[in-house]
Amino acid sequence: MANIWQELKKPILCLAPMEGVTDMAFRQLLVDIGKPDLMFTEFVNVHSIFSHDQISYRQYLDYQPKEKPLIAQLWGLIPELFESSATLIANLGFNGVDLNFGCPEKNVIKKGAGSALINNQELAGKIIKATQKGAANKIPVSVKTRIGFKDIQTKDWISFLLNFKPDALTIHGRTTKELSDVPTHWDEIGKVVKLRDLISPATLIIGNGDVTSIKDALDKVKKYKVDGIMIGRGVFADPFIFNKNKSIKDLSPQEKLNLLTHHLKIFNKVWGETKPIHVIKRFIKIYINGFNHAVNLRIKMMAASTYQELLEIIKANQ
Repeated sequence: MANIWQELKKPILCLAPMEGVTDMAFRQLLVDIGKPDLMFTEFVNVHSIFSHDQISYRQYLDYQPKEKPLIAQLWGLIPELFESSATLIANLGFNGVDLNFGCPEKNVIKKGAGSALINNQELAGKIIKATQKGAANKIPVSVKTRIGFKDIQTKDWISFLLNFKPDALTIHGRTTKELSDVPTHWDEIGKVVKLRDLISPATLIIGNGDVTSIKDALDKVKKYKVDGIMIGRGVFADPFIFNKNKSIKDLSPQEKLNLLTHHLKIFNKVWGETKPIHVIKRFIKIYINGFNHAVNLRIKMMAASTYQELLEIIKANQ
């Protein structure tokens, strides 16, 4: 089996899977301005993959070769669908499959999926086994999770997962209840590394939570002995976060507007009218800040109703 987790140079710097963010357009933008070592798709619902709605399939499992190495992340509840999805993902040429056992969104939790599986080890185990069976040693299987649901459960929960010998575990150092409202418990992520050494030495541990720069990432690698770092929200503060030589702070207002135009054009080329305009609007604040009239310009852009209107507003301010 080709195992991207073992092939990449350590430490591995990853872009976190984020719903409505890490789509094909945003991944292609990062390829152009500062590509991480490893990227993930948005969350892919195994139920949607095999439904009659093929829009979900196109939106989540499309990619261009330049985005690789790329891992598809799955969520859901039915082990048999995880098995079939893992087989499909392997056949589509992804570099791996990742299981979402960490999502804290209420609508996901209510269904018993995402981080709710921390409280359902029986089903979590069945899903892992089914996914590993579907992957059939063609692609590696990893898991992204948290350190507990209401309370910190690091030893019990992570030990349980490690017994399945996943190729990698990404640990977000907060409980589900904590969301992102408290500082990340990096000391607990350090404990995960020690558990890994005892239970499944071949499993890579990727730390996640409150990482704001490459320097910060490398400092945490050194301090907590993780094999890599996953960055999520930090990319909103600086889309160049994976670029060791550049920051969005280095850009002039004109260059920021040019970059936004580039992002919009990629987005429109990838999705056309299949995604509503509000999806791209969440990125506007990344580019429109730190210069004169930025607030007024951002207000105008947020009021735009079409991609063309957005582009015209940008052009008028260049």
